[in-house]
Amino acid sequence: MTDREHEIVVYGATGFTGGLTAEYLARSVPGARWALAGRNHAKLELVRARLAEIDPALAELPLIAADAGDPASMRALAESTKVVISTVGPYIHYGEPLVAACAAAGTDYVDLTGEPEFVDRMWLGYHAQAQRTGARLVHSCGFDSIPYDLGVLYTVNQLPEGVPLRVQGFVSAGATFSGGTFHSAVHVVGRLRQAANVARQRSRREERPQQRRVRGIAGRPHTVPAAGGWVVPFPSIDPQTVLRSARALDRYGPDFAYEHYIVVKRLPAVGGLAVGAGVVTALAQLAPTRNLLLKLKDPGEGPTPEQREKAWFRVRFIARTGDQEITTQVSGGDPGYGETSKMLSEAALCLARDELPKRAGQLTPAVAMGQALIDRLQAAGIEFKVLQ
Repeated sequence: MTDREHEIVVYGATGFTGGLTAEYLARSVPGARWALAGRNHAKLELVRARLAEIDPALAELPLIAADAGDPASMRALAESTKVVISTVGPYIHYGEPLVAACAAAGTDYVDLTGEPEFVDRMWLGYHAQAQRTGARLVHSCGFDSIPYDLGVLYTVNQLPEGVPLRVQGFVSAGATFSGGTFHSAVHVVGRLRQAANVARQRSRREERPQQRRVRGIAGRPHTVPAAGGWVVPFPSIDPQTVLRSARALDRYGPDFAYEHYIVVKRLPAVGGLAVGAGVVTALAQLAPTRNLLLKLKDPGEGPTPEQREKAWFRVRFIARTGDQEITTQVSGGDPGYGETSKMLSEAALCLARDELPKRAGQLTPAVAMGQALIDRLQAAGIEFKVLQ
């Protein structure tokens, strides 16, 4: 793909996270061959003007007209670049045309989706084609699921090879979420039946390792002082991503198990979390109540710079093999936006520039990029360390 016009194109740059991603690239990669894409040219011009305040050279940054409803524009976008960053969600509604175009064009693709149904549908539809064309389709390259996927890989790499491993991940964060994140979450819980059906289809078709065992453990609420208090099983896309990496990479050992939890400091918060999730899930099942939920937050709304400045995340991993136990940690600042835009950008740069394993198809971040992306994120200020 050395003859492609661009290294990277940010699709959805007029949105909240897309704009932050463009700003990160503007500050971090001067002189890169990149472009902005979206359906509203006037809004793209406003984003470009904002970027030119960071780097005056970006006043000439290319703008690409592209609309998910126009297959020709998606094809032209994919064929113009080595890597596409997509920040246009909910992905279940708007994401497929660009994935299809990238799979056909042999173009690498990254997004920040936390929508399991979308990821499974894209695997069913485009994994095989992407393997043939050489495209790397890497979903969940933001707070979903980089800290967990790469954090577990980092942890596994601290332990002996060829031994059974059991890893527990514990997520703590202090942050405000955007309207786009809220809308995606409502659509996810409103489509649980459809998602389960698609997951079954994928499970029937996807090959599993024959000589190794990889399993997820549901767990239960309990206290873990080393994690910071009460922990509750957290059935997000993140443990799915970790387990897919473990199935693909022999380094995870002959028998790998993973548990995934969210940390809550006090017991009453466990009940409140469960009740709140149950209410939202129930309301999301029917169109009228789902639409009412969606009106609570506009998709373009996001936390203020002051709120993002105070935000943080920490993921601790406790890993055991035999009589050996280690604790590791991945941590950083604003998880949903500041650090997500960093993770997404560095993943795209990693695919565009770094020497990586010769793999193609739908891949997890750990399988596609692994240590190369860990190194980039550490250099960019996200901390990976062994605690004990």
